[in-house]
Amino acid sequence: MLIVDSPRLDGGRPIIFTGIGTSLHAARIAAAWTWHVSGGRIRAAAVDAHDLALCYPLTAEDQVVVISHRGYKRYPSAALDKARAAGAATIAIVGADAPDQPADVVARTCPNETAGTFTVSYLSSLAVLGGMVAGLEGPHRERFAAALGTVPEALKLTLAEPAPIQVAEGCAASEPLLLVGFDLDAITAAEAALKIKEGARLWTEAMSTEFSLHGTPAAFRAGMNVISITPRADDQGRTKTLRALLAKLGATVWISGEDDADLRFAPVDPWMRPFTSIVPLQRLTAELARIRGTDPDTLHGGVEPWMSAMTELTL
Repeated sequence: MLIVDSPRLDGGRPIIFTGIGTSLHAARIAAAWTWHVSGGRIRAAAVDAHDLALCYPLTAEDQVVVISHRGYKRYPSAALDKARAAGAATIAIVGADAPDQPADVVARTCPNETAGTFTVSYLSSLAVLGGMVAGLEGPHRERFAAALGTVPEALKLTLAEPAPIQVAEGCAASEPLLLVGFDLDAITAAEAALKIKEGARLWTEAMSTEFSLHGTPAAFRAGMNVISITPRADDQGRTKTLRALLAKLGATVWISGEDDADLRFAPVDPWMRPFTSIVPLQRLTAELARIRGTDPDTLHGGVEPWMSAMTELTL
């Protein structure tokens, strides 16, 4: 197993995963996994921590899982406080160096990263969440647990792929850059868009494949760059439709996938793709940062006026 000792969830109670940014993307993956493993019997929610803290009621029946890399940001902490006040069961998933958390159970992942882009932290959070979901009862529990055990080797194979230099050179001056995917790959696209914005200072949009076919084509144009993740599940040909439309409009489409692709990752069970499909996109961020001369460690915090403006910002 990838994770031996993860917190336990009660499949008979509502489960709410929450976080901000990268942690929210991990929450969305965990909620989808819960749905799949339980065969739809457990329909977990993934809610932005800001919204959960300020807008949504909680009860003592709930289980609230708060994901936060460094464990000190305002609204994940506020969501945790709100859950405790409601009498809900609480689990905090935080980094190894995070301060103590006022949760019923605290699961720690990895030490703080040098880079502010939180790449290892994201995969570590997914690993803990995967272990939690693997402990739930459901018709697909054995499949999920077995698939989880294949992830370390798949990550090694994915990291052995060449650096995506050609894609980075093609996209380095493309603004905005569009990332699209289907099902869990759409969440990966959203996480990758955040990494590219953070690390390469390149405005990047992400959306699901189907969403990108509705209204959005009005903004497609010649010369734009799009990264399209090839689905494993049947999307009824919508990825092919989108790629053909983009080609007609003169856009450059880069393919990310498990087979012949510009950004390749190792084959895994479709439910495990969030672990592997993000890696070439994380590496793309590093290559884009190199070409554009940006520093992915600081999130622009060392350059004015960002340094002053972001220092004044309370997260």
